Parts: sequence; C-alpha cells; structure tokens
Amino acid sequence: MFKQLGGRDGAQRGITGLETAIILIAFVVVASVFAFTVLSTGIFSSERSKETVFAGLDEVRSSLEPRGSVIAYKGRYSTTSASDTIYKVTFVVSNAVQGEPVNLTPPYTADGASIDPDPVSGAQYRMIVSYSDNNQFLNDVPWSVTFPGFNNGDNLLDAGEKAEISVWLFDRNNAVANATDNNGIVLMDGGGAGGDGGFATTTNALGVNDKWTIEVKPARGATLNIERTLPGRLDNIMDLR
Repeated sequence: MFKQLGGRDGAQRGITGLETAIILIAFVVVASVFAFTVLSTGIFSSERSKETVFAGLDEVRSSLEPRGSVIAYKGRYSTTSASDTIYKVTFVVSNAVQGEPVNLTPPYTADGASIDPDPVSGAQYRMIVSYSDNNQFLNDVPWSVTFPGFNNGDNLLDAGEKAEISVWLFDRNNAVANATDNNGIVLMDGGGAGGDGGFATTTNALGVNDKWTIEVKPARGATLNIERTLPGRLDNIMDLR
C-alpha cells in the first residue's frame, strides 16, 4: 500500500512560484507595450487633429469677407450707346472673424486724373484678382484699393478696417467726355483698346444680361467669389446686390 501511494506522489506535476512570476511578468510587459503603443497612437492622432483644427482656423482668420453691395460703373468705348459696357467693379471687404491681417498691396492706383488705373512701379502684390465670363478668362486683372473710414495707413487689412477694392476691366479716360453724356465715362481715347485695363479688346465687352465672376485670391485664406449678372438696362452706376 505504501509503495502504491508513493508511486502516485512521484507521478504528480506542478508549477513553482518562480515560473508563475515569469509568466505574470511576461503578461505585464506585453500589456505595457500594447498600452504604450495605443497611447502613442492616440497622442499622435490628437496632435494631428489639433494641427488640422489650427490650420483650418488660420485659413478662416486670413480670409476676406464681403461687406455691402457690389457696384458696377458704366462706360462707353465709342460715342454711341451701343458700346455701353462696364469698366469698373467695386466692393468692400473686411477681415473675417477679426483674424490675421491680409496683405492688400495693390498693383495699380487711381487718382481721377488723366487715365486710370495707374500702374505701381515695382509693386510686390500678393493678392490676385481674376475675371471670367462666358467668353473669356483673365487670370490677373488690374485692381486698386482704398481704405474708407478707420485705417492705420498701411496696406494691411487689419481687424476693424474695411477696404474698397476696384477691379478695372477697361481704362477710364477722365480727360474725355462723351458729347451725349456729361458724366465723362468714355473709356479710351478714340475708342481704342488695350492700356492697363483688364480687357485687351472691346470684342468681348460686357453687355446687358451678361453673367460674370470675379475671384479674389489673397496670399493666405479662402478665395472670395463674386458672381453677378448685369441688368437688362445699364445705368451709370448699378448696385448689383
């Protein structure tokens, strides 16, 4: 009997405390590595999300916001009313959400003397204005800017300031007045084309019911699109709401 019991005791197998400790430590190490990987991935994703949010905010804070109406000015490129078109479009913009200053250094100025607009020699302008309609696309048309109301005297559009942008489609000759129109809105001497205005020819000049788009592209921020349709009758000054 004793021999039989002794044989059974010798056949038993077990696990020591050292082996148990090694297994537990292995589990802890693997769990720690996995937890570190998960946390690192989460932190990396959070940083990327934060960068994306900040980039979006920066894009919005550097954008232009339209204020008020879009005004179109009628002109003539010959002495007859059949040549009525618009030679200039103006609109007012401000800084969106009181954000970062927007560089509005203009490539042209206008002084109301002789022919406008006047090119600025060596102008390093950052904002591009393009024009398109059903017949043409002009990637970089002339534009000038004034700052009505409060401004600090520079070409940066800061929070609280407003800027009036004038987009010149044709030259305006202030020294020539149409015999049938006392407002002096003949665009070019002798009805010629070219000059500093955006349109190099009068062939595709805008007329009644024509649809057009102006895109204002600052150095940073979103593009401002202004899309309008001319009315069935062109007045000297038109409020295109």
